[in-house]
Amino acid sequence: MLILKNVTKSYDGKKNAVDNLSLEIKQGEIFGFLGPNGAGKTTTIKMITGILSAGSGQIVIDGHDISKSPIETKKCFTYVPDHPEIFNAIKGIDYLNFIADMYEVSVADRQRQIERFTKAFDIYGALKQPVSSYSHGMQQKLLISGALLPNPKLFILDEPLGGLDPHSARMLKDMMREHCKDGGTVFFSSHVLEVVENLCDRIAIINKGQLVACDTLNNLKQNSNSTLEDIFLELTKNE
Repeated sequence: MLILKNVTKSYDGKKNAVDNLSLEIKQGEIFGFLGPNGAGKTTTIKMITGILSAGSGQIVIDGHDISKSPIETKKCFTYVPDHPEIFNAIKGIDYLNFIADMYEVSVADRQRQIERFTKAFDIYGALKQPVSSYSHGMQQKLLISGALLPNPKLFILDEPLGGLDPHSARMLKDMMREHCKDGGTVFFSSHVLEVVENLCDRIAIINKGQLVACDTLNNLKQNSNSTLEDIFLELTKNE
């Protein structure tokens, strides 16, 4: 579903923010992407989504190379960034209809999906209000609802639980599982290691732009009693 081959990115031409990164995320799995601050997680996600271009290497989503077919590739995924950024002069419903238009969701399907997700996240009653009146958590819920609306093949989330109340966080985790059960794929970055440990089928850890681990949690533990936190700290400690 998502393949990164030898992807490298440098901002200054000297030090690589992402260094020769290769990953393959399979259809139907929730894939956790971890790393300390400055490890290259957000840079990697921005390259996957086409916000940044890769310095070298290849990124393929559902058979489409994002550098060669950016429009077709972007039809295959939706993205929730780590900070909600929405043009706040419009109403919530206008934002969701814009997303539905971009992904060519029919009127009947969009009405059903909008009602389903916004009621689940308890923002349905605020959809006719301007986004400027929304709290941080409400904006996050609106972004997530918009990303789920087109039923994407690949759902990309960068720290999506920030600002969510416990009920909404649980709803999102359940929806991620349901999305993968129905054949979708989730690429998920978070600092909340306990959530990653309980939710993800496989986990990748990067440090200083390089991949230091990629496997199931059971294999990473290697029959020890270590937690994901123990493994993460050991693999990313300063040398």
